[in-house]
Amino acid sequence: MEMNRRRFAGLMALAPLAYRPGAAAAQVPVTFAGKTVEWTIPYGEGGGNDAWARFFAPYLSKYLPGNPTVVVRNVPGGGGLSGANSFARRASSNGLALLGLSGSNQFPYLLGDPRVQYDYRNFIPVLVSPTGGVVYLPTSLGIKDASDLKSLGDRELVYANTGATALDLVLMLAFELLGLNVRHVFGMSSRGETRIAFERGEATIDYQTSSSYLANIVPLVEMKKVVPLFSLGALDANGNLVRDPTFPDIPNFLEAYVMMHGQAPKKDSMLDAYLAFFSAGFPAQKMAVLPKNTPPEFVEAYRTAFAAAVTDPELQERKEDILGDYQQATGAAADKLFEVATHISPATRAWMREYLQTKYNVKL
Repeated sequence: MEMNRRRFAGLMALAPLAYRPGAAAAQVPVTFAGKTVEWTIPYGEGGGNDAWARFFAPYLSKYLPGNPTVVVRNVPGGGGLSGANSFARRASSNGLALLGLSGSNQFPYLLGDPRVQYDYRNFIPVLVSPTGGVVYLPTSLGIKDASDLKSLGDRELVYANTGATALDLVLMLAFELLGLNVRHVFGMSSRGETRIAFERGEATIDYQTSSSYLANIVPLVEMKKVVPLFSLGALDANGNLVRDPTFPDIPNFLEAYVMMHGQAPKKDSMLDAYLAFFSAGFPAQKMAVLPKNTPPEFVEAYRTAFAAAVTDPELQERKEDILGDYQQATGAAADKLFEVATHISPATRAWMREYLQTKYNVKL
């Protein structure tokens, strides 16, 4: 845990920096005029990753030289692995192929999942978007906030899960640390699909990343159909878990634990794993990457375009409902976040692999 804190202390100092083209960068002029950029999202429509890409697409078109058409292509399946694997095998390095990744792609990679056919060392980050997430229940359960959770007793909650090695891994650890009786229904293709299952009453506890929560769940909260329990939190400059700035009125996970149990969780391997995978999955939760062999001048064009996009006045005015109150990282800051998100300690990896095999029969 201390290693994560030291690493993030240096990282967060860089987070506000925007990319500025260096003297060594290739200066060959490029144009995308008349071209179509295909932005692959390995998740279904309606989830946080889909909303994120569709939000950025017109701004990317605006700031890439020649103003190409940017098309978001959804390739769901395998908890986000199918589309990422396909991109890694087939994507051209001609500057017209962009991939949107999330923590659900990072986790299987970090755990050594044999289904993973992509390697983060073969990707170049051009945008990294931090995010958060909020866990919520239907108001019909009679729970007003996390302090009421003990009243559930052994009552079973149903959680629609996109995969034990996907981003939902953080939620699996959170529910177990809290002591909730949660039955996981695996096989969902996206958080959009899990949200629909929740709205139909097929699931009784759910979480959405910030963009989807703001767009799809806040209206349900306002209609008194849903009650938020806790956010996953955010990391401060010292690597400590604090309240998510996008949801300052919602307790973070550790605060919810105290509300439920009256004391902080004990420091053990499970809590360490929660903090490690949260750190890998959310401060760099969404990434736009290019194939490694993309010519430098095209990489430069994307980095410059995204750096301009994140400061666009219209984007700044519209961003709250999709991006939340998070600093979007480009250039050097994106590189640093990318590095953190794609590395964990060997001890945490070993513990997590054993946990998944013992608890969920996931053999990696």
